[in-house]
Amino acid sequence: MKNTKAVLSIIVISQFCCTSLWFAGNGVMADLIADFHLAPSALGHLTAAVQFGFITGTLLYALLTLADRFPPSRVFFISALLAALFNLGTILENNTMASLLSFRFLTGFFLAGIYPVGMKIAADYYQKGLGTALGFLVGALVLGTAFPHLLKDLTLAFPWRLVIIATTSIAVVGGVLMLLLVPNGPYRSPSTTSDFKAWLSVFKNKNFRAAAFGYFGHMWELYAFWAFVPVILNTYVQLHPETQFNIPLLSFMIIGFGGLACVISGYVSQTLGTKKTAAFALTVSGLCCLLSPLIFYMDSSVFCVGFLILWGLAVIADSPLFSTLVAQNAPAKTKGTALTIVNCIGFAITIVSIQLISSISGVINPRYIYMILAIGPALGLLALLKKKVT
Repeated sequence: MKNTKAVLSIIVISQFCCTSLWFAGNGVMADLIADFHLAPSALGHLTAAVQFGFITGTLLYALLTLADRFPPSRVFFISALLAALFNLGTILENNTMASLLSFRFLTGFFLAGIYPVGMKIAADYYQKGLGTALGFLVGALVLGTAFPHLLKDLTLAFPWRLVIIATTSIAVVGGVLMLLLVPNGPYRSPSTTSDFKAWLSVFKNKNFRAAAFGYFGHMWELYAFWAFVPVILNTYVQLHPETQFNIPLLSFMIIGFGGLACVISGYVSQTLGTKKTAAFALTVSGLCCLLSPLIFYMDSSVFCVGFLILWGLAVIADSPLFSTLVAQNAPAKTKGTALTIVNCIGFAITIVSIQLISSISGVINPRYIYMILAIGPALGLLALLKKKVT
């Protein structure tokens, strides 16, 4: 398939299908807690298990330089099949907290061969317009992440296991599409040997470090916000009992609309520049963190949902831009490894922020706990604006 637009379409569809596995557990979290008699803290632990699996997987994928040594579409396909298999394990009747943590961990582990490898494949097809291409790709990730919430809303009258079966099935389809329809890109520069130090050497470049550290600040906020969107909505309902929210549908909208922000930011960056556009989005999302108490103090469900949608747009709009900066400032032969290791560290940071909010939620007034997410955007901006990365 030589048409790059057609290839991008396949990559986007495959990415959407496979990343729906990410929050499949969150989409049915209330059912998991009820059916398997889990503690309320299971939300934070099961979400963190996926993230921990992902960073473990990305570390191994990076150390072995898999996406640079082997055809990335094949790596994507095998990873998709294995991630889908372990996602399906969630529906077993005799699951315990330990087995659920294991299945979510292993799902996350093999997602390491999907998200960063998908970006590597896109980078192999695009030199100019990479920011726009990654905007579509990260937009697919966002929709895939939000999709289980929509599935849950559409299947309220059916067993929750249908959500898990559906996400598993479409992930397999996504992997097959990538394998059959996306060959090696024209700009791929394969590595012929395994370089265990490649992941360290990429950080010697100052501009690469600036882009990576900006991404790390962005990640401190992103997945914690996504994981707690249903909790924020539920907290608002508790504080304003007259309010009636369809929480699964609203969660899908708040997270899913971010996919549009990714596409728009990719196009805007062609005019304003990648760095400036990323800095603007990071600033807006940081302000949303600081102003988050307003969600609960304002007695207006319209304001609450509108604010969260704005936050959902800003929190992800810079993600494809940071990935673009990372890819552009990485050596060609280790671009896949560079993207993978940055993802690894970034997702390790998400575990800290998710667990931190989960642990303090019973101690600090729920109106104020999300202000702590502003730390990430602040440090990310400091790193990004300190260097001359373009």
